[in-house]
Amino acid sequence: MKSLHSASISKSTTAPSCISKAANGVGSKLSSAIVLLAILGCEPQPNNSTSLPSNGTANATAQDVAVDQHGFTAASAHTIDANNALLSQLPFDNQQDFEDAQRGFIAKMPQLIVQDEQGKVIWSRPEYDFINQAAPNSVNPSLWRQASLNNIDGLFEVSEGIYQLRGFDLANMTVINGDTGWIIIDPLTTTETAKVAIDFVNQQLGPRPISTIVFTHSHMDHFGGALGLLAANSNNDIEVVAPAGFMHEATSENVMAGTAMSRRAMYMYGKQLPRSIRGHIDSGLGKEPAFGQFGILPPTQIIEQDSQLTLDGVEFEFQIVSGTEAPAEMTFYLPQHQAYCGAELVSKNMHNLYTLRGAKVRDALAWSQAIDDAISAQRQTKVYFGSHHWPIWGLDNINQFLITQRDTYKYIHDQSVRMLNAGLTPAEIAEAIEMPPELANTFASRGYYGTAKHNAKAVYQAYLGWYDANPSHLDPLPAAQSADKYVQLMGGADKVIAAASQAYQQGDYRWAAQLLNHLVFADSDNRQAKALLANTYDQLGYQAESAPWRDVYLSGAYELRHGSPEVGIDLSSMKHILLHAPVENFLQSMASRINGPKAFNQQYEINLNFTDLQQNYVLSLNHAVLHHRLGAKSATATVTLNISHGLFIDIVIGAADVSDLLFSDELNIEGSKLDLIGFLSLLNKPKGVFNIVVP
Repeated sequence: MKSLHSASISKSTTAPSCISKAANGVGSKLSSAIVLLAILGCEPQPNNSTSLPSNGTANATAQDVAVDQHGFTAASAHTIDANNALLSQLPFDNQQDFEDAQRGFIAKMPQLIVQDEQGKVIWSRPEYDFINQAAPNSVNPSLWRQASLNNIDGLFEVSEGIYQLRGFDLANMTVINGDTGWIIIDPLTTTETAKVAIDFVNQQLGPRPISTIVFTHSHMDHFGGALGLLAANSNNDIEVVAPAGFMHEATSENVMAGTAMSRRAMYMYGKQLPRSIRGHIDSGLGKEPAFGQFGILPPTQIIEQDSQLTLDGVEFEFQIVSGTEAPAEMTFYLPQHQAYCGAELVSKNMHNLYTLRGAKVRDALAWSQAIDDAISAQRQTKVYFGSHHWPIWGLDNINQFLITQRDTYKYIHDQSVRMLNAGLTPAEIAEAIEMPPELANTFASRGYYGTAKHNAKAVYQAYLGWYDANPSHLDPLPAAQSADKYVQLMGGADKVIAAASQAYQQGDYRWAAQLLNHLVFADSDNRQAKALLANTYDQLGYQAESAPWRDVYLSGAYELRHGSPEVGIDLSSMKHILLHAPVENFLQSMASRINGPKAFNQQYEINLNFTDLQQNYVLSLNHAVLHHRLGAKSATATVTLNISHGLFIDIVIGAADVSDLLFSDELNIEGSKLDLIGFLSLLNKPKGVFNIVVP
């Protein structure tokens, strides 16, 4: 891992497949290696995730250029009007957030650029230096304000003995002064960014060992950098504290539907977009997630329920809030400091009840109740700090913030339920929901991450599921089939384009997008339709106040112009986390990849024996359904695969090729190799990418 940064102090500012060539004459070992590479259908992923170069400050003087170098068009008059109208609706003259975001500033790295061991840049704070002026026409001014606040980076003193690093990753790292060393709260997303962050702390505040690490919740941006702390630490006896269920949730969330989630996350976080005034500017919660090496440390202390615990001389009062923003989460109060850490239960924006990358919907009512419990538990709190954004000082200000957060989620819940009980559909509820003025005019409740519209749909889904009770929606035609019929009914492609062009000229971009989406799905080679749809997505993105909505629209526009990526996110970066994931998760994932029709009338029984774990799983396939059970080797199995857990994970992430397996002592096949090959041939091999804006 390398970092490129200045140590100076400055003032803060507003095959390939898995089967590669192998030696000749290796006999049965070669066949064993080849079939093993198919066990989970993974391919070594070439690294092509380098982000596009930022246009930098030149973008600010080129906002009226008709088309930029990436194909993005200028903001239309309708978009400019819509964005300007927001300026009179919100209290932009309120500068309290900017004052709070800069309060306690100690130092920053003017050139905070972090590289991995191969020299690839995984974090570049200077890419966002173009956010230093009034909002351009191509960005919603409210989102631009949030992006400007998230640009304020560095090391800050929250209160005596509590410090925060902001702008080193998507989330914050909080550092508390313990009796014998640093207590670290949420060590960022990656090994590389966490290492740079803790080195900077020790440089500025004086070197100290790490005594304790606290994981507030089970999302990657709050634990993935843990190994980076070990690399910088002389103390190997570290207390690791986490809420109950942390390891299961942290290692399991992305195994089952991880392929789809990763692809959708590329849209949600604008991974392919340039960092520019017509591209990605922010994620709402912070700038963007870092993509480097991810790790995890098993907790030594589990918080099962609301409780008190002294860590390295500092008293913590924990509140379990699992099932709100994360399935395993906790907040805490520090009575000695009169400081409240809200983790991600609260943040300086409206959060997601449903995240666009895809996940189970979150319980709005439980979320609101957990915040209410936090309000009731407040004593004489002097400062709030969280896993994202900047702190708040003063009990009245803190309580007002918590109240508006609480009421934001409960209002969306209650009004969505009221309307669904009146028979409104998800789309109708999303269109009708209107936030109260007191909440709508509070920046901390604005939809920079979640939105009232898609959160309202999440409430509907939580109670009633996907079906809106309209019989025509019970078994509709798939998009490509219905699209062709719609286009024919509308009189052909030319008439669709004419109607969509008229809607575009009138600023009716949502309708234009619906019309053109039909045409593109009916004829994905229609370049005129794709170009106009991309232009339409440009305008929808420029008007979006939500950073994920902006990135989704602009990612759609980008792929219509340049095509889909060839590969997905490299799973090798997840190796350390996957080593801690339960084997059962992978076996269930394998079951979900069985190609049902191909497996009709097929029967298999296989022993999968993990030699280093001394665990054997009996896999049985019948009725095109794969089951697994932990137990002794089955005498009726036709084949036994003996393999180490580590090699199994290398195969999962595509890190093992034929040469690795040919000479490995970590695998052996007993019995019918033909049966193993036949079984493995029934597994789909996910590539990590699929089309989204074209069929």
